[in-house]
Amino acid sequence: MHADETGNMDMSGWPGASLYFGFGTAVFGGEHGREVWDGLRLRCDLERRGVNLPRGLHAKNDSHATRDEMFDLIGRQRPRIDVTFLCKTRAHPAIRERPHWLYKLAWYSHFRDVLPLVSAPGDTLCVIVATLTTNRRLMDAREALSDVCRELAVDREVVLCVRDAQSSWGIQVADYGLWAVQRILEGRPCKWYESRIQPHLASMLTPWGTV
Repeated sequence: MHADETGNMDMSGWPGASLYFGFGTAVFGGEHGREVWDGLRLRCDLERRGVNLPRGLHAKNDSHATRDEMFDLIGRQRPRIDVTFLCKTRAHPAIRERPHWLYKLAWYSHFRDVLPLVSAPGDTLCVIVATLTTNRRLMDAREALSDVCRELAVDREVVLCVRDAQSSWGIQVADYGLWAVQRILEGRPCKWYESRIQPHLASMLTPWGTV
């Protein structure tokens, strides 16, 4: 399971504060060395053609042409994609006073629902999650992720791996899936959604409703 988060934890409602905070995961069935290799080939080929990708592929920052190629590969690889979005305007007042809780709640909501769908009792599940940006946030995030995994995975082993997004093809796939779904959720166009993401979107959860 490769996981990425989207949005920020700014609860002010001011410009720059995201409408939602959420998690998305990409799960590949069985061994997926071929998918990782094809992702590496795409990145190297883009670099060969002059596309500078020092931090890997990231939907928000990539060009339209790069997105074309990335979404096309995701469509061929057919990962299972699940997303969970928490609508911040509907957050309980206690969460507004403690916005750092938002991260753990989003992960709890997502992991609780997806865990039994992608693994069975007795399984070992490797969860590869993108790091946050600062050391303090990274420490807090790892603790929150670990707490949720321990609480929910009582009958299976969960191996938590917190990594830089550029080091993991699966995290970059999760990022692209999140980006596409979020645009649709917010009423913005995404030409790749119906053909490349929706066929592999197993769940889209909005437990707090939508804007």
